[in-house]
Order: sequence, then structure tokens, then C-alpha cells
Amino acid sequence: MGMSSGSNSHYQPSPNMNPAHQLPRAGGLHTSLLLASANAPGSPDPLGPRSNYNQVREFPAESASSRETWPTADAIMANKLENARVETDLAEQPVIRRVSKSNNISLQDIARERVDLISEKMHSLSEEILEELKGRLHVILEGNGGSQHREEFFILQGLVQSRSDLTAKTLIRAHHTQLEILVAINTGIQAFLHPTISLSQTSLIEVFVYKRCRNIACQNELPAGDCACEICTNRKGFCNLCMCVICNKFDFEVNTCRWIGCDLCSHWTHIDCAIHEKHIGMGPSKSGAVPGEMLFRCWACKRASELLGWVKDVFQQCAPNWDREALIRELDSVSRIFGGSEDPAGRKLFWKCEELIEKLKGGAAESIACRVILMFFQELDMDSSRNPESGEDRRVIAPQEACNQIAEVVQEALKKMEMVADEKMRMFKKAHQALEASELELDEKAREVAELKLERQRKKQQIDELESIARLKQAEADMFQLKADEARQEAERLQRITLAKAAKSEEYAKKYLELRLNEAEAEKLYLFQKIRLQNVHSISVKEECQTNEQLPVRTIP
Repeated sequence: MGMSSGSNSHYQPSPNMNPAHQLPRAGGLHTSLLLASANAPGSPDPLGPRSNYNQVREFPAESASSRETWPTADAIMANKLENARVETDLAEQPVIRRVSKSNNISLQDIARERVDLISEKMHSLSEEILEELKGRLHVILEGNGGSQHREEFFILQGLVQSRSDLTAKTLIRAHHTQLEILVAINTGIQAFLHPTISLSQTSLIEVFVYKRCRNIACQNELPAGDCACEICTNRKGFCNLCMCVICNKFDFEVNTCRWIGCDLCSHWTHIDCAIHEKHIGMGPSKSGAVPGEMLFRCWACKRASELLGWVKDVFQQCAPNWDREALIRELDSVSRIFGGSEDPAGRKLFWKCEELIEKLKGGAAESIACRVILMFFQELDMDSSRNPESGEDRRVIAPQEACNQIAEVVQEALKKMEMVADEKMRMFKKAHQALEASELELDEKAREVAELKLERQRKKQQIDELESIARLKQAEADMFQLKADEARQEAERLQRITLAKAAKSEEYAKKYLELRLNEAEAEKLYLFQKIRLQNVHSISVKEECQTNEQLPVRTIP
């Protein structure tokens, strides 16, 4: 449909975005199929369940980019019976006319209770609580909780879709956050809860009642372009500007062969969906050639259009801007388109795509592969001009007219051959320049090798010198080690002598102290005896004196 703009589900729609089928077609397109512009609206549908489940189609051949990420069709089919039972039970129950008396509001309350009561209560809640409610639903829609989140989502969606009171008239009174939650539950798209995306109350109501496209990047009123076809009229929520007419899904794929548009009814189709539904296959060619050619039959208007020219136009306009992965994907799509082709041109294209895919996976440059496929299309044009197959070309014509036609064909062939020759010459010049550059680089590398060899020899000499120095140092180290061992032995011997002398010194000191102690004891004993003798002598002197005093003294008459 146009050049991809990413897969961000929170893309803010541009106010001047044009519908895909209203965009001007690029010059030079003569096929009956639309090649979308880069401004074509597209947005990934981040969450899977549609409000109209009977329109959802899933199959292995569907391209991954067009699949809605959650919940998958397997989950839908696994819960189909239970959902039907829940919806039946809910449809039989009247809408509850009261809410809980607490200040807390749950997602079940929003999905189940009257709009005006919930709106009145939400007006009294803070922004934090409202954001918490949206965050809770966002977690459920992401589906990281597995089957538990899927069950919660199906219950909420069953509650919303079973209510008959949710009309445009009643939803006008809804709180804005309440309306965002209801729309997110009904469509299963997380983008309506994102803080950077804020749609008006009217737009949200129109999305809920299927009057506006649920694609955030499109947002066209439905039916888009006032289309009155059966599909746009009867299929709820379908937008022919951005959705596949078969699987009812949309994505960001642009400038690609994986989307194909009908220039009669302006409806778009995934190539994978068309292949799966057998809307791509062999059919009679306009020229009446046998066995025919590959055709695309539009699901909406049943018009048949040839595919070879459309693929050629897509590659001529878009292939130079594709990277390696994109080119491999596009070649794979073309290979699947022409895998069942029976005409020679289609089979050649199929084989060429398979060959280029293998080369690209083997490391070939995408620019070379792009030139090869474009030259292949030129060769197909030349073959078709050389081998006309229509009945008109086989009729008998005048010689002059035949000569003129032959001259025109030859001139056209010469022009194409000149173009091919110019391309070959440019490729030859580039190859020659690359060869010269390679030779210069080779000479430079040879000089570098010679310099490296000289440097290697110098390094080798330095290594030899260092090894000889290392050997000398090792010998010196061994000598010093020997001297160190001898010194250590001498130190140990001196230490033993020192210890022995120290032991003898201690013994001599001990004996000397004992001798001095004995002498001190003897001197002490001598002094003690001397003092005692002195005391005895003094006592005896005193006694003698006393005795002398008591004796009578004879005096001389």
C-alpha cells in the first residue's frame, strides 16, 4: 500500500491524511491494479478480537504483519462456545440499575452498569484512580497473564456487546474515561487507552457504534468514501481505505507487494488472504493466449486483473528503496503469487525470485539483486515484443505495414538493448574501477607485507638479543642465589654460636648470682653474730656495774 511507517500502535493520526484510493497514481502505471502511495493510512491492529467475530479469518498463509497480536483466533475458537453461553446468559438478564455503594469502580462495573450512574460516580474520582482503571484494562489487553487475562477480556467484552442500552444517545452522557474503556473493550485495541492519544467524545462514540474506522491512523467515517457496496454496507466497522476486504484487518505495510488494491472499487486485499481464498490463480489472458496468465479477482467487485505487470510496476517504483530483509520478503511474496503459474513468463518469474532469495541469503548485495530483477522484467518485455501471441498479430497484413511494425519493434528493442547496454557498460565501468582499486589495494598490501617482514626480522633480532640478555641475567641470578645460600648458611651457623654463647652466659650469670647470694648470707650471719656478741657484752657490763654499786665501800678512817 505504501512505504511502511512502523508498527507503533500509539500512532497519532494526521488531520490531513488522504484515503488510499484517492491518492494520485504514479506515472507510467498501466495495469489494472492500484499501487498505494506512501501516505496511505495504515495502522497495526494491536489487539485481535473484533466486535464482528464472524468476519475474522485466520490461516497459516496470512502474513505476520497483518495479524492482530492478541487474542489470536485460536483463543477465539477455544472460547467460542463459552462466550456464546456467557452472551446468551447476559442477554437474558436485565441491565442492573444500581452500582455498589463503595467509592471503588471495577472494570466489571463499567461494562455492566448503567452509563449515567457510572459517569456520575467517575466524575467524583481522582485522575489517579481513573488512570489506574485504564492501566488495569491495558494489562488485560496485553494478555501477559495468559488464559486468565483472555478469560477476563472475553467476559468484559461479552458484558459490553450483550447490552442493548449502549447507543449513541446514551453514550453522550458517559464520562470520557468511561467511554475510552468501553471502546477499548469493544474493539480490543489498546491504543484507545494510551495517554498521548485523546479522541473526542463524538469520535469515540462513532467508533463504538461502527460509524468511524477503529484504525487510529485512519479515523474515516464509515462507510468510507460513501461506498455503497454490500461489504461496506453490511460489515460492521469495515473501512475500505485501510482494511483487508477478506480478513478485515489493517497494518502499516506500504510500498509492498503484500497489499493489492482494485482500481475499480478501491478495496484492498492482503496477498496472503487472496491466495488462501483462491482469489489469485490462472485465468484467460486478454490476448487470448494459452494457457493464460495469473489473475487477481477482487473479493468486492469480482473484477479480474493481471498480476505480472502490477508486480513489475511495484518493483520498478519501490525496489530501489528496499533493504535486504524487505527485498527478501517481497521476492517471497511474488514467489508465492506465481508458485502456481502455468504460463512461461510467470514460471520464469517464480524461478528468478527463488534464485535471488537464495543468493540474498547467501550474502549477495541487495543492489545487485534489485538490478537483476529489474533487468529480468525488461527481458520479459523484450520477449513479449518479439513473440506476439494475439490473434490480431497473426492476421495477414500489407508488406509496408509489416515493415513499419517490424521497424517499430526493432527500434523499441534497440532502445531497450541500448538501455541494457548502458546498464552493462555502467556495471563494467564500476567493475573495472573496482578492479583497479583492488589492484592498488593489493600493491599497497604487498608493500605492507614487505614492511611487516622487515619489521618481523628486526623484532626477531631484538628477541634474540633479549634472550641472550635474559640468559646472562639468569646466570647472574643463579650466582647471586648461590651466594645468598652460602650467606644464609653462615648466618645460621653464627646464629647457633650466638645461641650457645647466650646459653653459657645465662649459666655463668646464674652461678655468679648464687655465689654472691651465699657471700651475702655469710656476711649477714657474721654481722648478726657480731651484733649479738656486742649486745651480750653490753649486758654483762651493765650487770657488773650494778653489782659494784651494791657492794659497801670501805672508807679510810
